[in-house]
Amino acid sequence: MTTSGSRPLAVVTGASSGIGFELARQFADHGYDLIIAAEDDAINTAARQLADGPSVEPVQVDLATEQGVERLYERIRQDGRPLDAAALNAGIGAGGAFATGTELAQELTLVDLNVRSTVHLAKYVTNDMVSRGSGRILFTSSIASTMPGPFQAVYNASKSFVQSFALALRNELKDTGVSVTSLMPGPTETEFFERADLLDTKLGQGEKDDPADVARDGFEALMNGDEQVVSHSLKTKLQGRGGRLMPDSVKAEMHRKMAEPGSA
Repeated sequence: MTTSGSRPLAVVTGASSGIGFELARQFADHGYDLIIAAEDDAINTAARQLADGPSVEPVQVDLATEQGVERLYERIRQDGRPLDAAALNAGIGAGGAFATGTELAQELTLVDLNVRSTVHLAKYVTNDMVSRGSGRILFTSSIASTMPGPFQAVYNASKSFVQSFALALRNELKDTGVSVTSLMPGPTETEFFERADLLDTKLGQGEKDDPADVARDGFEALMNGDEQVVSHSLKTKLQGRGGRLMPDSVKAEMHRKMAEPGSA
């Protein structure tokens, strides 16, 4: 594989499928070379699908581990070019009753991937971009960040962290030439619900957005330097607005009815 010094470089995590893959496609379609990362072997297939024009380097790493993040960052450094954009998208979900219906190991892995790895990679990326005085960072948050999540307690909390983290960094970096944007999808047609054991819930069986639409919204918001974008459907946008107005107890009860096992 050859790289082109004339094209900007972007990294996308969680890029083997879903929103991450579609984000990578957006970057590729707009002239970016890519480093894409995910744990599963499908990342190599994704690279082949995207490699019609840009340079695409797949990195198969487990970002829920410190070693995985270090390997990815080392690959970014080896490219030898400044990183123009980073989409920190990798994440997983977990559904079920926290006290009796979920596995602690799964939830700790969720925290490691959704929270710890995001902080770990963002530390390196922001430092490099601030030193250079330019760059764009997109964090994949969620509409779930706006509400307590009964039967998705750890997942919603992790996305609340990501959302708060992104907004804080945006403020910190506002005079540095580095732009930070958060993408807040609603339910999206990906493998998320199956992997999170949510298929027997109203949430898992409900209408979902196309990940290509969500990714396009996120990419456009990133390029525009927007603070955040709620994507994609009108229903999701209304949820985002309602989340700022409704009491947490009301939002929690609404989420419970959607995410409780067997609710479908």
